[in-house]
Amino acid sequence: MIYKKRYIVWVILFLGLVSSQNITAQTNEQKALEAKREKLQNEIRDINRLLFAGKKEKGNVLDQMDALDKKINVRQQLIRVTNQQSNLLNRQINANIKNITKLREDLKTLKDDYGLMIQKSYQNRSQQSRLMFLLSSEDFFQAFKRMRYMKQYTDYRREQGEQIVTKTDDLSRLNKDLNEERKTKEVLIAQNRKAKNQLFKEIESQKALLASIRKNESKYMASIQKKKKEAKKIDRQIENLIRSVIVAANKKTNKQTGKKIVTANKFLLTPEATVVAKNFTANKGKLIWPVEKGIKSQGFGVYNDAVYPGIKHESNGVIIATDPGARARAIFEGEVIAILSVPGGKKGVQIKHGNFISTYYNLSDLYVKKGDIVAAKEELGKIYTNQANGQTRLKFYLYEDTSRLNPEDWVYQL
Repeated sequence: MIYKKRYIVWVILFLGLVSSQNITAQTNEQKALEAKREKLQNEIRDINRLLFAGKKEKGNVLDQMDALDKKINVRQQLIRVTNQQSNLLNRQINANIKNITKLREDLKTLKDDYGLMIQKSYQNRSQQSRLMFLLSSEDFFQAFKRMRYMKQYTDYRREQGEQIVTKTDDLSRLNKDLNEERKTKEVLIAQNRKAKNQLFKEIESQKALLASIRKNESKYMASIQKKKKEAKKIDRQIENLIRSVIVAANKKTNKQTGKKIVTANKFLLTPEATVVAKNFTANKGKLIWPVEKGIKSQGFGVYNDAVYPGIKHESNGVIIATDPGARARAIFEGEVIAILSVPGGKKGVQIKHGNFISTYYNLSDLYVKKGDIVAAKEELGKIYTNQANGQTRLKFYLYEDTSRLNPEDWVYQL
């Protein structure tokens, strides 16, 4: 009988352990979702701060449309993550209710067993009764077995008492956890309701903006064409500079090695430059951001227009929105190989990392000059702030020789 009860106790402990592991897994998932939700909330705050500046340039609806589109997308992600958190909490609450019910049943069984033991112990409490129980044995072997039984009974009684204390504590903790989880769920529901209201307002703002754009379609198209023309002009200058730098660098390498290799599309790497290029490649996906703080407002590659999806745009780099007064910084050690200066436009810096080139454009002030050797995180220049709309944006490009690269694949979580 004692062994059977001990078996039941061990089964209960095993089930408790399995339940504990499930709770730990759910807690880790909850923490991951909370971190994701916090990141999305920060991104929305950054969008409001960096993309919706205090001043509004009259008629510049293109940037406003892009910003609204981005914010709506992030808001939808936030709502999805909050729903996932709420569903996970529901599962945790249901699991806790089942555990509480099971613990109450276990506690009742333990208390009933313990009560019977106390009653029997009281009936046989005298030392004389125990002694007589031993002396009435038919032989020494039976007396030994009775002694073992008495010891086992005493140990089991102690274990039952300890189990009651443990189960009572577990029950109290689960009740407390359940109350906390219900409060957390209520907060999440309220926040999700608020996020949905904000999303509705943003969608309405987007609809209103779309209507105003379609009333002035010619003005919008002219704005698009102007932006495309400016972007192509900068792209051409960047790529022409890269080719001219490759030619000049290769002439220098030929002179040093005594060779006569002519190419304008690929760097002839010295042993030192090869090491830098290998280190740069080894850090793919781990390179630092070209600004200390900011958000990506435009990604790399071909994308559809926010107003007229049939119109395609192409970005050879990424655009990062940051705070006024922010500085561009080198993403990796390298050599300043060129200074860009578009007539009537802004300034830029090109840095060579072996056969990789990073370009930082839309600077108002420069802190480096051609030929400088820079370290990672070294400041290159102050990023220009548009006084009309209050926006501060860095245009960042990455090349391997003359091949365009997607900076999002190289810079950490860009």
